[in-house]
Amino acid sequence: MKAVALIALPLSLAACSYERPAPGTGGIRECNADRVQPLVGREAKPQVIERAKQRSGARTVRVIKPGMAVTMDYRSDRLNVELDDVDTIKALRCG
Repeated sequence: MKAVALIALPLSLAACSYERPAPGTGGIRECNADRVQPLVGREAKPQVIERAKQRSGARTVRVIKPGMAVTMDYRSDRLNVELDDVDTIKALRCG
């Protein structure tokens, strides 16, 4: 019985451990809106939005239309694309 307990204890502790991802190995990606500022003023077509996502390094994109309710949560891996009333990109920000 003691042998089973000696084996089970390390296994249960290993299940609770957390290892931080090594740099450059797919951990949390940071958004960089500086890279996509030239897209401001462009029509928000799906291919333009995808290009903004790729260039910024964002994991997700949130398109914000005028008057749209949005949460105030900050996500360092999200690109916010703010549009005007004719679907032209007026701002690109991370968060």
